[in-house]
Amino acid sequence: MKVYEVQKDASNEIREQIASLLTKQRISNENSGTYDQIMTGIHLALESTDTAYIVVAEMDEEIVGIAFFNIGISLARGGHYMWLNELYVQEDLRNKGIARKLLLHVVHWAEKSGIKSIELETGINNVVTKHLYNSLGFYEVISKRYGFSF
Repeated sequence: MKVYEVQKDASNEIREQIASLLTKQRISNENSGTYDQIMTGIHLALESTDTAYIVVAEMDEEIVGIAFFNIGISLARGGHYMWLNELYVQEDLRNKGIARKLLLHVVHWAEKSGIKSIELETGINNVVTKHLYNSLGFYEVISKRYGFSF
């Protein structure tokens, strides 16, 4: 298995594999987001300059896991922070260390890049994912998240 950052000039095949994997996530979590919306987001992420990144885990030339994050500026921390939007592994390949490898890749990338903090959100009942985050030094922040959509 290899873990790597998807480059801005990624092929349509790679983009389509990422979109297919994330579409499965959306269906299993009953979240909104069609394949076309996800593909548009992938194109935007890969076209952005230094604000959005996609890291994938690949086995046998198939993308089986993804981490997607954005970089923002934190006034409180006096520097850049990372918001980890997605961390997802194909269901039949879970509990094999793929998410850990993806997350470690992201953490090392952030440290190398001078990122001040990494923030993310997970479900309050997602025990397995919370264990992964805690095992790597993440800690729980109590807050209430709000959203607004057009």
